[in-house]
Amino acid sequence: MTLSHFLAVLRSRWRLALAIILATVAAAGAGAWLMPVAYTATASLLIDISRPDPVTGISNGGNPSPVILATQVGVLKSERVALDVVRRLDLAALPESRTAWLAATQGRGDLPGWLMQQLQKKIKIVPERDSNVVSIQATAASPEKSAQVANAFAHAYLDVSSSLRAEAGQEVSSFFAKRSQELRIELERAQSRLAAFQRDKGIVVGEGRLEAETTRLQDLSTQLAVSESAAANSGGRRAFAAQGNADQLPEAQSSLLLSNVRAELIRAETQLQELTGRLGNNHPQMVQSRATVALLRDRLEAETRRIGSAAGLENSVQRQRVNELRAALEAQRGRVLQMKTLQGDGQILLRDVENAQRAYDGVQARLSQASLESHAMQGNATMLAPALPPSAPSSPRRILVVGLAAALALLLSGVAVILMEIVDPRLRTDEAVATLLDRPILGVLPRPGGNRVRKVPVVGLPSMHRQAVPTWEA
Repeated sequence: MTLSHFLAVLRSRWRLALAIILATVAAAGAGAWLMPVAYTATASLLIDISRPDPVTGISNGGNPSPVILATQVGVLKSERVALDVVRRLDLAALPESRTAWLAATQGRGDLPGWLMQQLQKKIKIVPERDSNVVSIQATAASPEKSAQVANAFAHAYLDVSSSLRAEAGQEVSSFFAKRSQELRIELERAQSRLAAFQRDKGIVVGEGRLEAETTRLQDLSTQLAVSESAAANSGGRRAFAAQGNADQLPEAQSSLLLSNVRAELIRAETQLQELTGRLGNNHPQMVQSRATVALLRDRLEAETRRIGSAAGLENSVQRQRVNELRAALEAQRGRVLQMKTLQGDGQILLRDVENAQRAYDGVQARLSQASLESHAMQGNATMLAPALPPSAPSSPRRILVVGLAAALALLLSGVAVILMEIVDPRLRTDEAVATLLDRPILGVLPRPGGNRVRKVPVVGLPSMHRQAVPTWEA
């Protein structure tokens, strides 16, 4: 069907098209006018995960991921939040709620569950794009009720999210409390084993005691080396004195008494030589001088022998000291070796105690944190803007409904006209006549009173070579 044919059909059946348009628009307008008025209020929540946690102090930077926002939207749409709104608004106690429930379900099920489902149908959760804000849109029959429901959902979500966190903290706290008791028992057992080991072995497990014994071993080794050197030195002096050279010993050379005796002996011998040239051997002065020289020589020999004996005695003492130090060193070496063995066994028990202590301390710290979380009543969401009663209804949009009905009526009228033309076809244009009869058109008579020239094809020629003949058509 060409456009000219369609317009001709439309001009012919305009009454049908107009009736369809008027009926459709009238029905839509009446339906929009009779539809109940509804109001939509919007409350906004800010989900701020970048805020530091009030318990742990940990801050997550950046915007929440789509998964986090989807989770929060799921919580907002959950039955738990809706039931909290039913309890918060005390909807089950309203007579109209019970009447609507009985009419809809004939008393089957429970009233709070049915009210919860009805609320979920009238709530729309809209996360704002590229933002941490989530909008709660509530629809109701009055502005005040829509704002009341939106705010109730927002507060119920805040309470439920806080309670979910507290419940999770209580579960974790219970787990860690039980684990803390188990670790405390293990720690006490490890401490008991270590104490019994130290008591039975008579040692104190620790690095300080072993280091002290090792230091003592080193001191004894140093003392032994010094004593052996001193014993070797005293032995040499003893052998030198045994060969009759005691007067050549350093002690003899440095002895003040020997020096005085030698000096007196030299003076006495000098005096004896002087007297020998002047007096006889039996002269009393000669006898006294020889007696003095003999006495001094005896004193010198006695003192020299004493120094030689002292060197021998010192050597004996040094050798005894060396033997004692060698025995003490061997005993200390055995003690250190034994202590290292015991310390190794004790260190294993000590590490068991330390590991048990660290595990217990870690669980205790986590238990304290979980206990704080179980009592924390603040989440990561806050009320950004409470819902206010809307000033205009959100539905029905009568102008939009009428406009859409008019557009639909135009489409339906066109379709109806085409269907009527298919059912009851008419010859309305010269093209339709030529198509229907499959013959060329000889001419077109002008309409009565017409003065408009019309081009008419010549009979018998092909369509592409038709000549136009002027005529008039009203």
